[in-house]
Amino acid sequence: MSDCLFCKIAAGDIPCNKVFEDDDFIAFHDINPKAPVHVLVIPKQHLASLNDANDQDIGLLGSLMDSTRKIAKALGVDDPGYRVIINVGKGGGQEVFHIHVHILGGKTLPF
Repeated sequence: MSDCLFCKIAAGDIPCNKVFEDDDFIAFHDINPKAPVHVLVIPKQHLASLNDANDQDIGLLGSLMDSTRKIAKALGVDDPGYRVIINVGKGGGQEVFHIHVHILGGKTLPF
């Protein structure tokens, strides 16, 4: 989508502080971190939100979670643990309407 911020980042049109990239996903540091480690994982394929997913997106969503796990391990936050957040819709705090996962870690996070 030509007006999607994360599509532009995935295409390389907007720079980011990248920590991971493969054919399907890119991960980069959040510009407004809420924890010592705050990385966003996005699919290169545009999907506005979890609410917009359908049965054809099951593979993408599974791969998104698997990539999130691998990236968290590479970042060194897998032990003692980290938080994974997907904000859905304006009421859920979603600001960029391109599905993405937040990885937060690097300290004990409050509930």
